[in-house]
Amino acid sequence: MIAAFFFSWFLGAAYISQLSDTIGRKRGIQICLVGGFFGYGLTIVSLFTNSYWLLLIGRVVTGFTNGNQPIAQAAMIDLSTSDAEKTRNLGLIVAAASIGLIAGPILGGVLSDPAVLGSYATLKLPFYVAIGLIAVTIVLIALFFRDKRQDKRPFKIKPLEIFLVLWRAVERPAIRRISLVFFCFMFFLNTFLVFMDNYLTDRFGYGTLMNSMAMMVFGACVAVGSPVLPSIFERFTTKRIIVVSTLALFACAALAFVAVPSGALTFIPIAVFAIAFSVGYPTLLSIYSLSVDETEQGWVMGVTTALFTLGAGLTSLVGGEAIPSIFRCRFSMAPLSRVSPSSWSSPPGAIPPCRRLSARGGWPWGKAVCQSKPVMGREPLPKGRRTSRPRTPA
Repeated sequence: MIAAFFFSWFLGAAYISQLSDTIGRKRGIQICLVGGFFGYGLTIVSLFTNSYWLLLIGRVVTGFTNGNQPIAQAAMIDLSTSDAEKTRNLGLIVAAASIGLIAGPILGGVLSDPAVLGSYATLKLPFYVAIGLIAVTIVLIALFFRDKRQDKRPFKIKPLEIFLVLWRAVERPAIRRISLVFFCFMFFLNTFLVFMDNYLTDRFGYGTLMNSMAMMVFGACVAVGSPVLPSIFERFTTKRIIVVSTLALFACAALAFVAVPSGALTFIPIAVFAIAFSVGYPTLLSIYSLSVDETEQGWVMGVTTALFTLGAGLTSLVGGEAIPSIFRCRFSMAPLSRVSPSSWSSPPGAIPPCRRLSARGGWPWGKAVCQSKPVMGREPLPKGRRTSRPRTPA
């Protein structure tokens, strides 16, 4: 179910975003909203009928039309008159997404919790509210959104373009280089967020409330920092240095996260990680935007979302096969694979860092390979006992 959603999101984000370069941002956003409306509708019907296949179709439809964020990013780029304004506007998009990251789980939990709403709380109620919000958004877009780009072309359905859209990114050297860096950046982020809850539960015994607080700290720091910090940093240094610095902060924050002795102190590295993301992500989007002309802004923003979904899907897949005894390594070694020197020495039994094989200049700076060993002297669990869920402390 989750794989189907991510795969359809991976294909649809780039395709519909590129479509917005042809038919306009407004119509592109409307296609995404209408698709989400019907996708959630199918989900509700499947809950009434207990139909797995209907639920699967609903998630596929929702995933394929879940490309409104890259189109909104392209629309903000269209409205920008300078590079600094472009970075600031992209930061606003990131801030809005972070607010949704905080409010969405809270709203869904409240609407489905009988302890809060009593008999009104059901598993279907969050989907009803989602459909209502989508309907309101459709009306607002129809009434108030004005598409700046007027050079629209006739709408033509080309199914094969779904796959060719992403291949075009591979054919362009500039997009290919930054895409490799962007994929690593998002893979580190997804790894941290996916395993953060499990790690806090496994080590400090945190429950739902404290894990939600950790996510709220992350989202709040991103929401506050992304509209302001990227444009400030760009006044004093280059985009390339900003990206390298944020990767280094990722590494430092991940190491601090697993090194602190108490659960309360973990909120500090979480905040540092979030601030680094709030600076690096809009900067990378700005680099993408500068790599193409104004007629391909929707397409290139769709490529970023496709890479994000690919990283998220791989993180979930790898995480499902990982074992609890390497929790610390998941956080600390992923960022170090990009920023640690090849001469870094590992303690006995620890996983050594990635060793760079080549460095040809430009982005990315060489390739890396890692060798896996038992962590801190502990042998892996037997095959039959491997599980993606951490063991709760006694």
